[in-house]
Amino acid sequence: MSGTKSTGRNERGPLFMLLILGGGGIFGFGLGFSQMAKPEVVLQFLQFDDFGLLFVMGGAAFVTGTTFAAATRLSRRAPLTGKPYARRLKSFDKNVLGGGAIFGVGWGISGICPGAAYASVGLGNYRILFGISGMFVGAYLQGLWRKRRSTAVNSITSGD
Repeated sequence: MSGTKSTGRNERGPLFMLLILGGGGIFGFGLGFSQMAKPEVVLQFLQFDDFGLLFVMGGAAFVTGTTFAAATRLSRRAPLTGKPYARRLKSFDKNVLGGGAIFGVGWGISGICPGAAYASVGLGNYRILFGISGMFVGAYLQGLWRKRRSTAVNSITSGD
């Protein structure tokens, strides 16, 4: 091998991709069914007028948590990849706080979060494509910023 670390993407076969497609379909159907793919419903939640989103998110978190707890007890390895289950620990740092705050501002302005935005297109809300385009532009700009920041830090440390 060339010494590079594999991301595992090449190991995912057609069955895995079908599962992802099916999961996405269930996710989108649930968002549409619960009315959470409508920006006006999300904005009502953010303005403390409608707490339905809280119950949808709470129910989803409960089902997901229960599923993961059961899956890790039933098997030590993921069924489609064969890889062992492992926790990814993310430190709670200024990037998490800053990113969360920036995400919250975008959520408040647009009235929709990323997953619901895609489902909203499926409901015929094509104007949300402007918001989705903005998400791509924002993510791209953040990637450029991080790359430049990393390059600047590397040039400072290599000059020592």
